[in-house]
Amino acid sequence: MIYVLLVILLVIVVLPPVIFLSYMYILSKGPKHSIIRSHPFLGWVRYFLEKIGPELRQYWFDSDTEAKPFSRDDFIGVVRAAKYRTDIIAFGGKRDYEKPGYYLSNSMFPKLTSELKVDNDELVPGKKYEITREGLFSRQEKIIDQNIKRWLLHDDDIIVVGENRRHPWRLKGMFGASATSYGAVGEHYIQSTGSGAYMAGGSWINTGEGGVADVHLATGVDVVSQIGPGMFGFRDDTGHFSIEEYKQKASNPHIKAFELKFAQGSKIRGGHLEGIKVNEKIAAARKVPVGKTVNSPNRFEFLTSPEETLRFVQTLQDAGGKPVGIKIVVGDSQRLDPFFQAMIDMDIYPDFITVDGSEGGSGATFKAMADGMGLPLYPALLILDDTARKFGVRNRFKIFASGKLITPDKVAIALALGADCVNSARGFMMANGCILAMQCHTGKCPTGITTTDAKYQAALAPEEKQWRVMNYILQMREGVFSLAAACGLESPRGLSREHVVFTSESGRTMRIVDLFPYPDR
Repeated sequence: MIYVLLVILLVIVVLPPVIFLSYMYILSKGPKHSIIRSHPFLGWVRYFLEKIGPELRQYWFDSDTEAKPFSRDDFIGVVRAAKYRTDIIAFGGKRDYEKPGYYLSNSMFPKLTSELKVDNDELVPGKKYEITREGLFSRQEKIIDQNIKRWLLHDDDIIVVGENRRHPWRLKGMFGASATSYGAVGEHYIQSTGSGAYMAGGSWINTGEGGVADVHLATGVDVVSQIGPGMFGFRDDTGHFSIEEYKQKASNPHIKAFELKFAQGSKIRGGHLEGIKVNEKIAAARKVPVGKTVNSPNRFEFLTSPEETLRFVQTLQDAGGKPVGIKIVVGDSQRLDPFFQAMIDMDIYPDFITVDGSEGGSGATFKAMADGMGLPLYPALLILDDTARKFGVRNRFKIFASGKLITPDKVAIALALGADCVNSARGFMMANGCILAMQCHTGKCPTGITTTDAKYQAALAPEEKQWRVMNYILQMREGVFSLAAACGLESPRGLSREHVVFTSESGRTMRIVDLFPYPDR
């Protein structure tokens, strides 16, 4: 009997590790990897630790404020706004106040809530979570139904985009979803984001350069249809721009504006979509072959000058009767001058300009592009606003800003530096459940956002996440109104450079309006 037990022990306890280690040793002679070949076992351990390193840093070792592109503190802030409709914290902020940065300048006599110029007349149904029990390994929550305020702009402050068009776009909110292409994100994400933005009112979604899909239009939300250099969704059978496709989309009442994408902060080279994501629906929306990796060029082939660009903008404005804008990344002020001079000479103006900071995100781009090309958003905004004022045309178009603007303070500062409206992509992704897994380009997003795979998309339930999106928008707008009130303003529309200060490394503070005075005209 004892021999039987010894044999069983040998088979169960000893043989598996021996077989496994032998197998790993044999494998180590195959890979063209120096460490594994010379140190078979430690090499495999190193590879394993390297593989799980990002997760270890994210959950265990990074501080609450140091991770990039977003810290844990940033991430938790969005989650709390989306799930619990609150941004209340305890004990104090975690910002490093010794570092240089932008701050809002508060008034000695802030506005009371009753003095704000805001449209909160209509209460709408909403849902939020409430924690009932916080355990070590789990959290128990319940969903609460409420009638809530939407924090819309007053009718006097409505933002009108393309006021000279046959169909101007009227906005009662300043915050919406930035460009995310169908294919880069899946149907469930578009559905939940569109539904949430629609319920919040005064908001919008941007299709990105992947074309307009049925799911973009299904929720009834305002849609900005982006046209990229690849002209996906706007091309004929030969790949050239089709004015008939454009007119057809312009006739849709849910599409409120069109945006020509000249550049994106994180990938000025143009768009990229892996073939693994190009299913039949995406291929139909983009008018490309199924399963083929598609790249858009870094420039519209037929637009080589400011004059050609403005004539094309005017063609679209006349053909569709709706606002047409352009999306750019600012390199320096001198590169903008010829474009603005051409506007004046030709008397043609885009209805809006979207400026994307170099800190903007993407599902797939080159690291060198993301790290080294274009200006960050705040200085870019100042340059664009200054250039428009210098040429005396700031009133001819609206400015949309995008680039890591996921919290009310960052949005308020962007508005003060010259933006009329703010776009966010990754903020809406986090509101939908994104955990910063950094797998956007693989098609295997664990939260079902940046994937078209049915298996992974099933993780995202639009009927639940739409409420989180709605909460995020409303909490953002309420926060921006509260910050404006603290500055002594009755509406965020009054924010300007006078309300922002910059603190240097030495502790010296200066108002932005003194550092960068509005140019004389």
